[in-house]
Amino acid sequence: MRVFVTGASGWIGSAVTDELLAHGHEVVGLARSGESGAALEAKGATAHRGSLDDLDSLASGAEAADGVIHLAFKHDFSDYAGAGRTEHAAVGRMLDTLKGSDRPFLVASGLATGVTGRPATEDDASPFHGVDAMRGGSENLALEFADRGVRPVALRFSPTVHGMGDHGFTAELTRIAKDAGVAGYIGDGVTRWAAVHRSDAARLVRLALEKAPAGSRVHAVAENGIPSRDIAAAIGDYLGLPTVSVPRADAEAHFGWIGRFFGMDAIASNDRTRELLGWTPTGPTLFEDIAAGAYAVPA
Repeated sequence: MRVFVTGASGWIGSAVTDELLAHGHEVVGLARSGESGAALEAKGATAHRGSLDDLDSLASGAEAADGVIHLAFKHDFSDYAGAGRTEHAAVGRMLDTLKGSDRPFLVASGLATGVTGRPATEDDASPFHGVDAMRGGSENLALEFADRGVRPVALRFSPTVHGMGDHGFTAELTRIAKDAGVAGYIGDGVTRWAAVHRSDAARLVRLALEKAPAGSRVHAVAENGIPSRDIAAAIGDYLGLPTVSVPRADAEAHFGWIGRFFGMDAIASNDRTRELLGWTPTGPTLFEDIAAGAYAVPA
């Protein structure tokens, strides 16, 4: 299958690109720069120059492909609303291009379902609709095309997709801990994050491309929910720092932008995903990666 992948040179996307190539798929990766394009070409993929703001480029990439995996997102927390609007426009243009073709369109999303008191399941719909919603309401926008001749699949990733070289949320928490001299968690630390190893996430994406039916929601979740105080303790143990509670009123001052996410409960089941795709996570746990130095902070 010829697959157009946005975010193909990113943290998750580069692993997805490797996974697809290893299983006989042809990858055309969206490249914003010559450097990222060269990296894709070196792997055996084809670079397609463009960006999320270049809707014509996205449309041409989608039109020439047998399927689309949309992983790119503008992680600009200084203008998160603007990033959502860009996402909505990009997803809408690619879906309009694919309409009536019965081709797959996989869109990256998160576990924010509004569910409390229990793990979110794949049956829980996202509460975000419209251009001004979180991530531009892109999950629901995509799923609306299930009856318009597209095979949309929502890829719900854990808050931490971890592994050696990860520069995401856990890396930021580790950097903050080193700078502050303490590994902090918010309040009583009982809020939880789901987690998945990068290799397992990439395999899930490939399996979803190959066989998930239209309208599916799949959970890239290996560990259903790790308490935030335990994440802080693991970081503290690795850095040799004490673990402390940070009052919620001080969370923004201590953690900065990531405080709003670290204080959220994001737990989820993966039972239906395992059954649907025949997917079994096999990679290291988050704590194993932390202990192994995946989040070593430069001196």
